[in-house]
This record gives sequence, C-alpha cells and structure tokens, in this order.
Amino acid sequence: MVTAIDQIAQTDPDRLMYDDLGHTNTYGELKRYSDALAARLDALKLPREAPILVYGGQTFTMLATFLGITKSGHAYVPIDTHSPLERITTIDEIAKPAAVVAVEALPTTLPDTLVITPDDLEAIFGQPAPDYVADHAVSGDETYYIIFTSGTTGKPKGVQISHANLLSYVNWMLSDDFDLPQHPRSLSQAPYSFDLSVMDWGPTLASGGTLVALPKQVTDNFKALFETLPQMDLNVWVSTPSFMDICLLEPTFDAAHYPNLQRFLFCGEELTHATAATLHNRFPAARIFNTYGPTETTVAVTQVEITDQILADYPRLPIGYVKDDTTIKVVDDQLNEVAAGTEGELLIYGPSMSKGYLHNPEKTAKAFIDWHGQRVYRSGDLGVQLDNGLIMYRGRTDFQIKLHGYRIELEEVNHYLSQEAHIKAGVAVPRYDRNHKVNQLIAWIVPEQTELTELNLTKAIKENLQGGDMMEYMIPQRFVYKDSLPMTPNGKIDIKSIIAEVNQ
Repeated sequence: MVTAIDQIAQTDPDRLMYDDLGHTNTYGELKRYSDALAARLDALKLPREAPILVYGGQTFTMLATFLGITKSGHAYVPIDTHSPLERITTIDEIAKPAAVVAVEALPTTLPDTLVITPDDLEAIFGQPAPDYVADHAVSGDETYYIIFTSGTTGKPKGVQISHANLLSYVNWMLSDDFDLPQHPRSLSQAPYSFDLSVMDWGPTLASGGTLVALPKQVTDNFKALFETLPQMDLNVWVSTPSFMDICLLEPTFDAAHYPNLQRFLFCGEELTHATAATLHNRFPAARIFNTYGPTETTVAVTQVEITDQILADYPRLPIGYVKDDTTIKVVDDQLNEVAAGTEGELLIYGPSMSKGYLHNPEKTAKAFIDWHGQRVYRSGDLGVQLDNGLIMYRGRTDFQIKLHGYRIELEEVNHYLSQEAHIKAGVAVPRYDRNHKVNQLIAWIVPEQTELTELNLTKAIKENLQGGDMMEYMIPQRFVYKDSLPMTPNGKIDIKSIIAEVNQ
C-alpha cells in the first residue's frame, strides 16, 4: 500500500488526493506529511509491535497520520471524536499503545501513554520535508490497522487487520468484479473507526483517486446535506444502505442531477429490495453492488451487482458471490457442512481473515476455530448458499444486530440499562421492518418506584444514558413499561418471546 501511494506522489505530486468541501490536498502533501511523522516516530524508538492510537475526525490530517504510522512500522487504531470518554480509556487499556497521536485535542487524559498533541503534529508537519526512506513500513502479516468493534458488557474487541489482509481486499476491489472508474472520486462519509471507510480510502488511494469528504456536521443536517452533495462531483458512492435511504428522501437525488455517479457500493448492513429498486430507478445507468463481510475478514468478502434480473428474481436480495481467494462454508450447530439451499452459520476463511483480537486470546479462540485442519472465522451470521453460488443472508445466530450500519450487541445495551437508576430490570430488542431490517431498538423496562409519568420517565432515562458512557446509536428509540418481564424455565429473561411480541 505504502509503495503504491508513494509512487503516485512521486510521479504526480499535484494530483488531488483529498477534497473537503472545496479545501483540497494533494498526493505530494500526503507524502510530505506522512514522511515527516514517520521520521519523528522513528526517532522516538517506540516498540515496533505496539500500536499507535489516532484520535480525530474525518480529515486529511487523519489519513496522513495513518500513513506516517504505517511507514514507521506500527499498526494504528482510529478513534472517532464522537466516542464516549470511557471508550477511549478502555481502548487505551486494551491496546497498550506506544503512543497516541491527537489529531484533535483529547477530551481526557491517558496518564500512561505518550501523547503527540495537535500542536506537536502541526510542528512536525511544518518542518522541511525529510528525505525519508520507507524501508521498514508495515508488511506481510504485520498488523496494518486495528478497528475496535462493540463487545459485550462494554468491553470492545480490537480486530487486527494485517497488510496481507488489506492487500487481498484492495486488490479485489480494484478487480473486474467492481470495474471501478480509472480515477475514482469516492464519497468518504463513514468515520475512520468504522471499517466501511476502508472501502472508500483503500481502493481510491491505491489507484490515485480522490477522496471527497462528507463531514458529520453536514450529514446530520438534511438541508446542508442536499446543498453539499450536488457540488461534490462524485463518481463512486460508498455508504451503508441506511445513509442511502436518507439521500433518497430528496427527489433531486437522481442521474439528471448527478450525471457522473456511476458506481454505488453498499456494505455494513442489509441492502433491502426497496432501497435498491428505488436507487436503480433513479440511476438506471449506474452499477449498484451489494457486499457483505464482517470486520474480522476485512470489510467485505462477497459481492453481487443488483441488476433488473436480480431485482426480479429475489424479493430479499442476495449478499453475493464469495471473492476468488476466499471460501465460505455453511454449517449446522455441530459445525457439519450443510447442503446447498440449507440455512446455517457462515464460516469464512482466506487471506483477508484477521489473525484475531488484540490482547484477547479467549475471544480469539472462540471466534477463530480449527475446522478440518483449517483456521476459519465463525461469523455468527446465518445464511444459505444457493446452487448458483449466490449467498443469501438470514440474520444473526446470537443477539447481535445492525442498526444504521452500527454493530450493536444487545447484551451491551442491557448492561447499560441495568445500571440506570430508574430501571429495576430492562432488555433491548430489535424491531424489524417488512424487509427484515432492524429499524428500531425497543427497550422493555420494569421501572423502580417513581412519581414520574411514562413520558417524563423516558426523558429522564434517555438523559442519563446520554450523559453516561453509552454510544448514542445504542440508546433505544422506544421504551415500553411493564410490571414484569417474561422468564424462561431456566430463570432467564425470555428475550425470544419479547422479540416475537414486539414484531407481531
């Protein structure tokens, strides 16, 4: 990756690499900044195997920092500015980093970790460009990046993705399977702490394209979003289906107003038939791809182009064909392979499969298992492989869900509910729409004694949860109050019966 990106910088330094609402940066600047940071990190003589945390938002400086860390031989861990304080300190404790680069000011102190502050970074980038030789960059099976996903009881898991994993993924994205434009101008909307972002920066930077940033403050404001989007001149779109649903609310989001938009790539959650059909009607000449893959297998491992034929044949869309260098097996509860057309858990293996979770051998051993002498990843996803090789997604084996592209473990939500002062007992369950997509998280609550009305009680609970360490996207949208919760014969809360009732 480093060689490919640096080569573009050397042969065409003025080529546009980043466009942030009209503020642009070139490949030459990317090389100069990343070389300067790499030289500074080398001088610190940090232990090579220790990762480096990077705290910041969606900016050019973040990407230059990632590349500088890679050049100096370290893995990086992106942490988004919208993360609760507890998440930052927990990641710091788990990762045991050599340093943290604060692209934006850290909102908390990390007393045992060396911090490179925004002022330090500005000084590093402001120095004359060193004649840097990137001869000890991350390579092969060394870890390139670590993405922390949601974990049960508040403990996130750090998925380690190696340079070899990333190359397998990026080379596939640049293959005829997607046939991306020669000079992509790709939407960069997903935060860098979400591995969907690798789908935009990976293939775009490797092919000398331009990342066109859409910052959160714009996406959060519908009016600003549709003032900004038409000016971005995109030819490749990368997002979750949920974000596309927001964009399709605008009637002018169509081929007439976005004539250059020729590829749509979706990942992160299920693409519904309704979303794909509407998009296909609006952009009849564009090519739409549905992809699937857990963070643990590097962004995505299957793809299918959503054509008229696919829309006609499948009321629930397939997640695609597995990429050439990867294998997916469908197995039953006993891990025996099942026949085509039979539902089972998806086991995935190939060169883009992670080595496991950082400093977490127990969770690694549970998820990455030996299967007939082959190391495989147990996805926890249910699916069916059809005779023609297409794979259909059928949901989760556990109670982990996807809402608006975010992976949420219900046990983690329940953990936070159980700690809230007004709640005696509570569980969160998903509500599905008719396309089998989670559209709401609903909490069933047995409240403590209170004089509050249900409306005010809900307000108080939400305020407490928002003021704590819970990620905003994990807070249930609806609260239903009960005298008691149904129990299983084992004396556990009967979550399955609650899910059934909520989805009647």
